[in-house]
Amino acid sequence: MTKVSMTVNGKSVSGDVEGRTLLVDFLRGGLGLTGTHVGCDTSQCGACVVHVDGAAVKACSIFALEAEGAEVRTIEGMANADGSLSKIQQAFQDHHGLQCGFCTPGMVMSAAALLKDVRKPTETEIREYLEGNICRCTGYHNIVKAIMAASGQDVSTIAAE
Repeated sequence: MTKVSMTVNGKSVSGDVEGRTLLVDFLRGGLGLTGTHVGCDTSQCGACVVHVDGAAVKACSIFALEAEGAEVRTIEGMANADGSLSKIQQAFQDHHGLQCGFCTPGMVMSAAALLKDVRKPTETEIREYLEGNICRCTGYHNIVKAIMAASGQDVSTIAAE
């Protein structure tokens, strides 16, 4: 076992892990942050996306020890300081960008990373950015609308699929 320390959602945390412990398993099992989902165990679905030092990362694709000293942000850290939904989370709710909710944490985290880099992404840019995230329920249409709305764009021009 090796001790790993990092900052998660603004709080210093540490724990003992085996070298093979994935970051997603440390977050869920070690810290009880179960909002980060495990969907495929193969880095294909994007349900486990978190931010590591500001970059969107599939938490099933890196070891917890690789995040030593890093700033990690999970879906639990996305809400506003007063506990209200962030602009992105609210947009997902307002525009029905979720159904079963399983992919939602990864989608929200990916959307936040996109909007950090591209203030007003086009529909095409959003769809291309989300290629690493799988949703089995919505067909992505409302997810795209939610992300565009979170960026302050008019979504009434997006044609229904």
